[in-house]
Amino acid sequence: MLTESFIASTRTVERKAQATATKDIGIHLHDLQPIPSLKTSFKKSTTQPNCLAVSATHIFAAQADKSVIHVYNRDRGNQEAVVPFPENITCLALAGPYHGAGTLVLGTQGGRLVLWELATGRQISTAQSHLQSVTCLAVDPTFNFILSGSLDSNLQLWSVPSLLSFSQTSQNDPGQPLPLSPLRTLTNHRAAINALLFAHIPGQTSFAVSAANDQTCVVWDYVNGTVLHTYLFSDNPICLALDPADRAAYTGFADGSIQFINFYKPNHPLHGNFDPSQQATPTQPSPSDRWHLPGSLSAPVYSLQVSYDSTTLLSGHGDGKVHTWNIAKSLYSAQLADFTLPVTNLLMLPPTGFPTAPTPNLKLHNVVKPRYESSHNVGTSSNSDATIPINYNFTAQLLSTLPLPDPCPEASDLDTALTHPSFPDSMLEEGMAELAAMNDRSSGPLGADDHNEADTLRTENQHLKTQLDDALRRQREAIAEVLEYDKQSLRRREEESVKRARKKRRRIRKMEMEERRRKVVMGEIVEMDKGDGAQGAEEEMDDDDLSSDTDELSSD
Repeated sequence: MLTESFIASTRTVERKAQATATKDIGIHLHDLQPIPSLKTSFKKSTTQPNCLAVSATHIFAAQADKSVIHVYNRDRGNQEAVVPFPENITCLALAGPYHGAGTLVLGTQGGRLVLWELATGRQISTAQSHLQSVTCLAVDPTFNFILSGSLDSNLQLWSVPSLLSFSQTSQNDPGQPLPLSPLRTLTNHRAAINALLFAHIPGQTSFAVSAANDQTCVVWDYVNGTVLHTYLFSDNPICLALDPADRAAYTGFADGSIQFINFYKPNHPLHGNFDPSQQATPTQPSPSDRWHLPGSLSAPVYSLQVSYDSTTLLSGHGDGKVHTWNIAKSLYSAQLADFTLPVTNLLMLPPTGFPTAPTPNLKLHNVVKPRYESSHNVGTSSNSDATIPINYNFTAQLLSTLPLPDPCPEASDLDTALTHPSFPDSMLEEGMAELAAMNDRSSGPLGADDHNEADTLRTENQHLKTQLDDALRRQREAIAEVLEYDKQSLRRREEESVKRARKKRRRIRKMEMEERRRKVVMGEIVEMDKGDGAQGAEEEMDDDDLSSDTDELSSD
């Protein structure tokens, strides 16, 4: 049986009648199918929209108006770490597979992007690319591109491999793009960007969708940087959700309503965003596709998610409620949960229960906190062929044998040999042919060239033998010196130990003798014990033994 769940996060608000226990809970793991129920909760978190990310092992929550991220371990069910950063984190996204060790992408209040490799602790920070705070981030399904939106109304496209590369182009190289800079800037909106999404299906027809406070929603061809289509609304869209098959989009508004955007026109087989006849003209969705909450409910919609089978839409509202909508009937369905606080983020988890689910290759038990010294400083080196640092460590558990890539037809012989399970047949045949040629050559008569080559080889062998003998002699001398040094060090330590023991015994004997004399003077005892002399003699003999031992060590 398939099980589908979602994670919801809330933002703390000041309410007098609010219970302390409820106020402390900020993240909820909730089942959607087959039976809706709350599974677990995590405390001490308050998040703004677009400030939640999740993997198979961890939950990452950027705290509202703070420069820290709370990391929660899903296996242990507790808070694993509190990670501070130099400036406030305003949004985040996870670049990498759900089962694995990816890279957490952070947007800051200063308009920067920060990349944190969770399994290595490496931290990369870009220069200020946006003029104002970064409000939302999105990562494409291939994990190669990042799209960032800001209060400055601009979108910027980034290359993940370029940002994570150890080889960066110097700022002094003319004609080369600056390191850690965006690929392009998309400028079509006229107000702050509220939400960003990539299409689920990669390829040439992949696209991105953005919603802004200029009452528009724009569909982008992000690879070429062109606008595919523009949708106009009567209000500012707050959040976005895409159908899993990229057939439709959903936007939420401040009055609690949801707008359904169908990318396929009736009786038209072509995707509306790629229809040349419709790209130049903005479209205003039909009012009949605007879904409203029943009765007097009108809390703003802060987050939207679509179920795996595309039949149910989830909406998180400012009054703390999560509602479900029947997509097929375009109607409100029911209230799913009530978390009391505003639901700012909803994230659907991949469904579980498939009989042929693939086995993940990696598992990240604990995140490696970011280290400032591991950040790549932009423009500090003029060498573009930077190497991986020696302290670059990857910490994760391998759950299965890593798959070898299939050799492509244009792969070199070396690539084919490296990816082959054993040795390629062509390499074996070539080796056998070389051995056969060597046997044929050795069985034939030797010519003048062969004699000269043999003399040269004998001379080289004699020279190598001389070098080897010299190296062995130096090695024996070095070993003898090391042994002699160790022997002398051991002798010195033992002598010092004997001297310390003799001094200690003499000091104790002197103290005992002084104590006895004091007692005689004070009249506590009549005379010194007769055994004192014998005991002193024995101790003198022990000191003589220690001295003789020292002499023996010195004579050695």
